[in-house]
Amino acid sequence: MSKMIPVEGHKNLYRDDNTNAILNKDKIGYENYIRMRNKNKDREIEMKSMKEEIKELKSMLNDLASKITS
Repeated sequence: MSKMIPVEGHKNLYRDDNTNAILNKDKIGYENYIRMRNKNKDREIEMKSMKEEIKELKSMLNDLASKITS
């Protein structure tokens, strides 16, 4: 079983004695990160959808304008 050694100056970081890896034990911070990442992904999808709708509206307005001026 590997020993977890606290990293000096960081209350949530520990070094695995076997692998020498640094591990973050801040579960709440990790969950907040995941929540924000998912929220940002949702915003990106929404923005992409809105951009497509705006393009479609512009195209429709251009078609309408060309029919009126013809």
